[in-house]
Amino acid sequence: MNPICKNCEHEINGNFCSECGQSTHTHPINFHYLWHDIQHGVFHFDKGLLYTAKELFTRPGHSIREFIEGKRVSHFKPTSLVFLLGSFYGLLYHFFHIKLPTHLINGNSEQASDIIGDWITAHYALATLLTIPLLSIASFLAFRKTGYNLVEHLVLNGFIAGQKLILQFIFFPLLYIYSRTQTILLLSGISMLIDILLAFWTYNQFFDTQSTLKNIFKTILTYIYFFILFAILTVVISSTLELFIKKA
Repeated sequence: MNPICKNCEHEINGNFCSECGQSTHTHPINFHYLWHDIQHGVFHFDKGLLYTAKELFTRPGHSIREFIEGKRVSHFKPTSLVFLLGSFYGLLYHFFHIKLPTHLINGNSEQASDIIGDWITAHYALATLLTIPLLSIASFLAFRKTGYNLVEHLVLNGFIAGQKLILQFIFFPLLYIYSRTQTILLLSGISMLIDILLAFWTYNQFFDTQSTLKNIFKTILTYIYFFILFAILTVVISSTLELFIKKA
């Protein structure tokens, strides 16, 4: 006789209930259950996070394309990946008081740069997530003949954002050591260069039906489109804030 689902009381034939999806194996609520729930539900360490991190630095474009095509069980979802890593990185940045040397920032007072830095630190995950739509529109325009829709580009660039955040964790000890010195600007530049090279590699693997030369050109075009869109958005936000301040 087949077991009965403890959730909906339907007969089960297999490892999961065909009616509600609950597993046949319901473990007792104890510390082992709690630890497994934290691993699986919050960090998904048993498969998703570590597996996705490995894939993003060994075969990024291929693994992202496989995710879009339906191979998703082992992957951590891109939005959750960015939000989790971005939130944790923002906490680290705030806790260790990482700051750029304000006397080297041209055109901004120390107070203004602190305000901007504090906002980004407090909302690092949100700030990272907000760049994804702009980059996705840019890559969609640059690679528009490859057949992928805008939402699929959002997934692609979401994973790339997660890839960049993982790289930031690798650089974090050096940022802490050289915080408030000129060296931190050099480290930021090196990190940005590696980000761009990783993006070239990822796009080239993802759009593997095109030549490498064409993918390099279209990746450059993606970043040109992105900076244009970012500049337009910055002007709009600045103008809106100025009008708001004047009315206030």
